[in-house]
Amino acid sequence: MALKRYGTGETGAGGKPLPFARAVEADGWLYVSGQVPMENGEIVPGGIVQQTHTTMRNLVAILTEAGYGLEDVVRVGVWLDDPRDFWSFNGVYAEYFGAHPPARACVQSSMMVDCKVEIDCVAYKAR
Repeated sequence: MALKRYGTGETGAGGKPLPFARAVEADGWLYVSGQVPMENGEIVPGGIVQQTHTTMRNLVAILTEAGYGLEDVVRVGVWLDDPRDFWSFNGVYAEYFGAHPPARACVQSSMMVDCKVEIDCVAYKAR
């Protein structure tokens, strides 16, 4: 089984190289690294709604680059900095997954960067 890596050599906040791939594909499975509300190497300021939209756009961009879509996502992991953001986050999240939501875990966690949300996912597409 061959592995295909997407987005190696990318840079994060402050232009520092990231020591991981944005996603790795293996035998029809796509494992997408945690995405945060980052544009042009910097965290987008704002509340949970704006940051969730940016994070989801980043997730969709990686899925699209690899030839997958939201309909192929089977599991999502979500980390929220503040549990009071849960319902506002859910409202934005539902706009993206609609009537076909994947399995999901959502926990409160301190973030490694100054943001309110991080999202990763696993997608599958028969090859």
